[in-house]
Amino acid sequence: MHTVTSKDGTPISVDRFGEGPPLVLIEGALNDLATTVPLGTLLSSRFTVFAYDRRGRGASGDVQPYSVDREIEDLDAVLAETGEPPYVFGNCSGGALVLEAAARGREFAALALYEPPYSLPEDRSLPARYSARLESFIAEGRRGDALELFMKGCADLTDEAVTQVRSSPMWAGLETLAPTLRYDDALMGDCSLPVERLSKVRTPTLVIDGGDSLPWARNGVQALADVLPNGRRHSMPGHTHLLVPDAVAPLLVDFFTGTRV
Repeated sequence: MHTVTSKDGTPISVDRFGEGPPLVLIEGALNDLATTVPLGTLLSSRFTVFAYDRRGRGASGDVQPYSVDREIEDLDAVLAETGEPPYVFGNCSGGALVLEAAARGREFAALALYEPPYSLPEDRSLPARYSARLESFIAEGRRGDALELFMKGCADLTDEAVTQVRSSPMWAGLETLAPTLRYDDALMGDCSLPVERLSKVRTPTLVIDGGDSLPWARNGVQALADVLPNGRRHSMPGHTHLLVPDAVAPLLVDFFTGTRV
């Protein structure tokens, strides 16, 4: 573990391990290194893995104000450590973050993305005043309410599923990460696909979805793969939005080493 410094002075915590060409892992909403490192460990025999905590998470800092450009500068600080354009895997909103970086001219060897949460207008819309309510809950210290708003209104979890998560040991950790939901909201906006920007991203890209994920998520993955000039989709039968490292790792090895997926 070590720290790199973003352009605005934010310390970003990075875990580097393994041997081989560089591979950067970018976590999604409500994730930190605890959920990222297990996948990296499976890949460390083939790649030098750079797993990092996005700002506001884990040991990373959180200099204000937030902006997507500043978060891309955080990624720049990690990229400076890799020595060459790396492979990148982005989970959920982490996939959207690396696409925004690519659209702004950052160079990558190849990208693999697991269900970036884009959706088509006919498939899904966020609740009324979602962003304002999320900001208000966090400002008032109502982290549990912010989590429920995200889980029900953005992730489409049922009331029963949210109740189960709220009564589980993981809830306290999720409340710690809840303020970063504002950052994912700023990154994703209304979750529509930014066609004009992403159609300029020519990096070879594999877009992965779970065969049992919600229809809006699967349709969004197909739409994204269609927009990217060098994008293709791979659907994993029996899987959902919940990433399973043992299942995803072989796909990444095959794709990044040139074996057709």
